Order: sequence, then structure tokens, then C-alpha cells
Amino acid sequence: MTLTKSGIKDAIHKELGFTNNKSAELVELILEIIKRSLQSGEDVMISGFGRFNVKGKNERKGRNPATGEAMMLSKRKVVTFRSSGVLRDKINGIESDSSLDTSSSDPSF
Repeated sequence: MTLTKSGIKDAIHKELGFTNNKSAELVELILEIIKRSLQSGEDVMISGFGRFNVKGKNERKGRNPATGEAMMLSKRKVVTFRSSGVLRDKINGIESDSSLDTSSSDPSF
């Protein structure tokens, strides 16, 4: 199942008790801030989640998949995402070492 803007809005509404309109405004505002930052060439780093950044792609040879005709693909910018280690570990079911395990070092706990 794909998470959509509507799904995020509904989760904010349910978790925080905001109205549907305020939840939708919040989602739109956050996404707009991210878009503006990327458009101006800034990276967007969300701690514990990952980093979005803009990379340039050079002109290159390609082909039209419908006709097979060779063509030149123009220079362009693309948005890339690199997940944080925390997110990667969570996806892979690895527990984080953020809490100290004192049970083995001190039996009084």
C-alpha cells in the first residue's frame, strides 16, 4: 500500500487531533518548504529519516523506447534520496543502540 498526502493528513488528524483542514495545511506547508529548498539548490536533511538533494545529470545519448530511435537527452537536475542509518536499521528490523543495556553490567537493576 502506498502512503499518500491524504494518508499523512489522516494520520496527523488522528494522532494529534488537528482538524482535517489544519492537518492538510500542515502537510502542504511542509512539502512546500521542502520543494522550495530543493528548487534553490539546498539539501533537505531530516534527522532520523534521510537527505534529499539535487544532482545534475549531463547530456547523454539515449533512445526513444517506443521507436528505438537514437536521441540526445538534455542536461537536467534530479532529486535523490539517501536514507539515514536509523531509517535503514528500522526497515531491516535492527534494534538501535540508543538505550544503554545495564542489565548485564550491574545485577542490582
